[in-house]
Amino acid sequence: MRPSRGAALIGSVLAMAAPATVWAAEGSTPSEGGLAAFLHAHVPEVLQRVGPFELFWWQWIALGLTAALAAVGGVLLRRLTLAVLARVVRRTSAGWDDALASRLPGPVWMAWTIGLAAFLVPWLELRSAADAWLGEVLVGALLVPAFWALYRGLDVVRDVVDDSPKVKERADIRTVIRLLTRVAKVFVLAVGLITLLAALGYPVAGLVAGLGLGGLALALAAQKTVENLFGSVSLGLDQPFRVGDFVRVEDFVGTVEAIGLRSTRIRTLDRTVITIPNGRLSEMRLESYTARDRMRLACTLGLTYSTTAEQLRRVLEGLEQVLRAHPKIWPDVVTVRFVALAASSLSVEVMAWFRTADWNEFQSIRQDVLLRFMEVVETAGARFAFPTQMVHLVDERGQEEQKPPMNTDRGGK
Repeated sequence: MRPSRGAALIGSVLAMAAPATVWAAEGSTPSEGGLAAFLHAHVPEVLQRVGPFELFWWQWIALGLTAALAAVGGVLLRRLTLAVLARVVRRTSAGWDDALASRLPGPVWMAWTIGLAAFLVPWLELRSAADAWLGEVLVGALLVPAFWALYRGLDVVRDVVDDSPKVKERADIRTVIRLLTRVAKVFVLAVGLITLLAALGYPVAGLVAGLGLGGLALALAAQKTVENLFGSVSLGLDQPFRVGDFVRVEDFVGTVEAIGLRSTRIRTLDRTVITIPNGRLSEMRLESYTARDRMRLACTLGLTYSTTAEQLRRVLEGLEQVLRAHPKIWPDVVTVRFVALAASSLSVEVMAWFRTADWNEFQSIRQDVLLRFMEVVETAGARFAFPTQMVHLVDERGQEEQKPPMNTDRGGK
C-alpha cells in the first residue's frame, strides 16, 4: 500500500524524536545502540525468530505492551487534560462549555492513546513495510477522536438551542431541531469515514460516486418518506399550529395531539384520531382556532312585520346597549343594523367580537347575550318572526278563498 503524505510526515517527525533510531532494513537486525537492539539482544532466542509480516516475535509482544502502555498513559493524560479544561470552563458564565467538556473524556483519551502509541512505536524499529502501514493507520486513527468530538458536540448544540427561551416552549421546533441533529450526525459519520479511508490510502472517488448513486436510488425508493420529512420541517418552521391547538383541516375539525417526523395525529370531536402524512398536510388548507385573539358573534334576528318603526328603533338601541355593556366586548366594532325587508321578517344584523380565545367561555357569553336580546325584544313589544306563507285556494266556480298564514317551521302545526 502506498503511504500517504501525512503518514510519511508523521513517520519522519517521530523518527527524529527517537534517539539513535534507524529503520531496520529488510532481513537485518535492529541497529546497534538503540532500544530495539538492546531488547533484541536480551530476549530469549525463541523470540528473536521472525514471525508474521517479517517482524520478530519480541516485536509483536512489544507492540501489545506498547498499546497497553499507551492506553494507561492516555487515562492519566486524560485526567490531567480534563482537570485543566475544567478550571478553564469554570471561569466562564456560559453553560455550553461545561456540557461540551463533560462529553469529551472519550475523544480525549483516544487522542492521547494514539499520540503515545505513535511516539513509542518508532523505538521498536519495525521493518519498513510494517512501519509504513502502521504510520498510515496511526494518522487515520487520529481523525477518529476529532470526528468523535464533533459528533458529541452536535448534542451540545442541540441542547443549547433547546434551552433557549424562544424554543423551550415550542415542542414542534424542538422536534425539527432533533431531526436536523440526526441528519448532521449522519453527515459527520459519512465525512469521517471517507476522510479515514482517504488517510489510509484508499481511493475514495469511486466511493463518493457510489454514495451519490446510492443516495439517488434511496431517494427515489423513499420518495414519500423524504416528502414527509420535509413536510415536518416545513410545519415546524411555518408553525401553522402546535400540539393542543384546535384546528380545521379541510372538512373536519379537531385537536392536534402529536406532530411526528412522518405524520400528524388530530383527535376529532367524535373522539376518533385522524393521521395525516406531513407531506400532504403541508399542502392542505389549515385553519387554527386557537390562534384567535377574540371570537365573533354574528347572527340575524327576524322580527314580525307587525313591528312598528318606533318599536324597531327601541330594539336596535337595546341590542347595542346589551353588547356595549358586556365586560368582554371588544368596543371598536359593534354592529347592530336593520338590513333587509325579508320575505317573512324584518332582518336585523348583529355582529360583535368578544375578548376571549376560550370556546367554552364564548359559548357562555353568547348564551347570555342572546337571552338579553330576547328580553329587549319583549320589552319593546315586538315579536320574533318565523317563516310563513299565504295559501290561496280556488274552488270550482273560480272563486278564490284565502287561508290564514301557515307556519312552515318544522316545529309548527
